[in-house]
Amino acid sequence: MGTWPILTWIIFLPIFGILPLLLIGKNHKNALRFTALLVATANFVLSLILVAGFDGSTAKYQFVENIQWISSLGINYHVGVDGISILLILLTTFISVISIASTWTAITEKVKGFMISFLMLEAGMLGVFLSLDLFLFYVFWEVMLLPMYFLIGIWGGQRRIYAAIKFILYTMVGSLLMLLAILALYFLNYQYTGLYTFDLTVILDMPIMGSTQLWLFGAFALAFAIKVPMFPFHTWLPDAHVQAPTAGSIILAGVLLKMGTYGFVRFCLPLFPDAVFQFMPFICILALIGILYGGLVSAVQKDVKSLVAFSSVAHLGFVMLGIFALNTQGLSGSILQMVNHGISTGALFMLVGMIYERRHTRLIEDFGGIAHVMPVFTVAFLIIALSSIGLPGTNGFVGEFLILLGMFKTNQVYAILGTVGIIIAAVYMLWMIQRVFYGEVTNEKNKVLKDINWREKLLLLPLIVLVFWIGFYPKPFLKLIEPSVENLVETVKEKHHASYLELDIDMATAPEVLENNHLLTDNGQEVTK
Repeated sequence: MGTWPILTWIIFLPIFGILPLLLIGKNHKNALRFTALLVATANFVLSLILVAGFDGSTAKYQFVENIQWISSLGINYHVGVDGISILLILLTTFISVISIASTWTAITEKVKGFMISFLMLEAGMLGVFLSLDLFLFYVFWEVMLLPMYFLIGIWGGQRRIYAAIKFILYTMVGSLLMLLAILALYFLNYQYTGLYTFDLTVILDMPIMGSTQLWLFGAFALAFAIKVPMFPFHTWLPDAHVQAPTAGSIILAGVLLKMGTYGFVRFCLPLFPDAVFQFMPFICILALIGILYGGLVSAVQKDVKSLVAFSSVAHLGFVMLGIFALNTQGLSGSILQMVNHGISTGALFMLVGMIYERRHTRLIEDFGGIAHVMPVFTVAFLIIALSSIGLPGTNGFVGEFLILLGMFKTNQVYAILGTVGIIIAAVYMLWMIQRVFYGEVTNEKNKVLKDINWREKLLLLPLIVLVFWIGFYPKPFLKLIEPSVENLVETVKEKHHASYLELDIDMATAPEVLENNHLLTDNGQEVTK
């Protein structure tokens, strides 16, 4: 693609798209919707061009742009894409199109403000996934908070203010800890290299030893764990999902939650490998608690949207389990499962929004037998629900299988407990489907429900296609991510092994003299450090 800065265009096109929205009158609601949808669609096309030009055979960052920004502080505009982030970029632009299109009849007030907030949110999310400068990453991380706060707080349900404030307070607590850790890395790198920089590719070469690594890992991990969210930091999520408008729930489940899991993969694993191995059992136990707890709590929900919200806690527990399997299968499955969760759970929230627009209720007890009056909707819901469960032949199965395969190699007990979570998922999802869709229509209001229209069918069609495409032929997706995953796993293990080897040498060769980056033992034998 030559020198064309495609990553900059992908990040900032949504912001440029805000300008025509400002020129359109607030009463021209369809014009506002079409303009926002056009901008999001153009960005999706750009991401397809990016994927077409992406070399899936290398683990190196591609389409890199590195420009001095605040040179006196060592801050650069440094962006790039590799196999770990490429699918998440595609997911973000795709889900953004689906989310905006889903608002056509759901958002009727303050449409201009909604579309401006949504496009700003998309830019922030894309910046997070593409940033290779820690300061730039933090800026984009914070940029996306405010638009999501507005989406929940202005266009949400009855308890929207409570949910919005809870969302931003939880996230900002983690963000401040992460900022302190970023600053610590900044000054540590200066001590090591004499260079002030936030460049991730430079900081990755810096050795971080002892308790320092544990503390920094803890700060980053807490910020990302809140964002995932992992148990016990999950309590903001159900409120945010239930109170958010449909488009907000779709983008929250589809993309925002992946920032936490992405953060673990991009930063925690390569920067703090010793801490990763030390905390692996603890993280895996929390992930398993999230899987089992999320499934059991989902089973007792009376609200369909709340059920889907709690199921996200369980699904993202699987993603965390795969990440900390610390092998190629588990990590590949986790990255693919991030995409799968975005597709399946995003589609579930959209389906729940469709039925809510017709009945203005989400309570399971208010339905029953609607398969008789909404057959197309029922088929679509059933397909997406089965993909969420992980039925063979759907996208969910591929991701969960790879995660459990990877974890089985690392810890068989954890893998077996994770499998129990799949069984629980089948129980709560199928039981909900039975109560909502089957049996007799006992409520008169349900007898006059209209099936989904052509616009809603067009929205669901690509999601269903992806469910079966990834389910039956995941190779194109896995091929994009495998080189980067293999390189990451190898890097983490080499760094971890090197630190222990260095410790063993230090203990075995005392007294010793450090000379020209080599260790000299008493008999003069040279050992490369």
